[in-house]
Amino acid sequence: MQTIEKASSFFHQPMPFTASGQTITDRLTAARHALAGSQLGKTICKATTEELSAPKKKHLDYLLHCTNEPNVSIPSMANLLIERTQNPNWVVVYKALITIHNVMCYGNERFSQYLASCNTTFNLTNFLDKSNPQGYDMSNHVRRYGKYISEKIYTYRLCAFDFCKIKRGREDGTLRQMHADKLMKTLPILQNQMDALLEFQVTNSELTNGVINCSFILLFRDLIRLFACYNDGVINLLEKFFDMNKKQAREAFELYKSFLLRLDKVAAFLSVAESVGIDRGEIPDLTRAPASLIEALEAHLHHLEGGKG
Repeated sequence: MQTIEKASSFFHQPMPFTASGQTITDRLTAARHALAGSQLGKTICKATTEELSAPKKKHLDYLLHCTNEPNVSIPSMANLLIERTQNPNWVVVYKALITIHNVMCYGNERFSQYLASCNTTFNLTNFLDKSNPQGYDMSNHVRRYGKYISEKIYTYRLCAFDFCKIKRGREDGTLRQMHADKLMKTLPILQNQMDALLEFQVTNSELTNGVINCSFILLFRDLIRLFACYNDGVINLLEKFFDMNKKQAREAFELYKSFLLRLDKVAAFLSVAESVGIDRGEIPDLTRAPASLIEALEAHLHHLEGGKG
């Protein structure tokens, strides 16, 4: 099982302001759940402590295991994690979001299904940790990360699947085989999720602690999968373009132009990933189609719109 613990090995810089361990608040919260007999609650508290480091692998693995256990209440698990996102401490909130993201990526599908069915969103638009200067700086990343996780959940609600988990590729890729009408409804949803991810906009100089590094790795992995789906969908769109009617062709042309505009933002994000040591082999080639392609599409569209559509 691939988890963020392994991925975090890409980062080797020391973590400033690292706490020596759990705070008294962390220990009291975990003890409260232990006294109540809630191993699940205790583990969630330990995964989302105020300690300035990524959630520990053993805690994440336990939560992933719980999603596959029929006697574990997914609503209880999700609600405990959501409750941690309402904490005033940026580290706790950030680690709660990371834990939710990790479980969505690697846990049982029913966790994502529950979040989507409840239309879960994280009310972090105005989140600001004023307790110290680092809190001010990191609160912006917390807000953007929360927005992306909310969009990921909303996308699941609309499509009933996770773009990061569906089949990709020429032979049986979900978006590669999708019919034109459904494809043109699905691509804007995928674009919105990618836009929310790309708004994270972090530089390598801001990746200074285990918490933000951890979220960046998860976002990088999502982006790779989202872009692969996006690419599949656009290829499918182009293959169908010359058989479309006027209305479909106009819509498809606008979707293709939107794809080209997003390439630069994707490239910028991947450039940061490469600069912090992520293996070049994991980073896709963003070779652009020749300019003659968009010229041919535009000429065909002009022909359709100039004649009888």
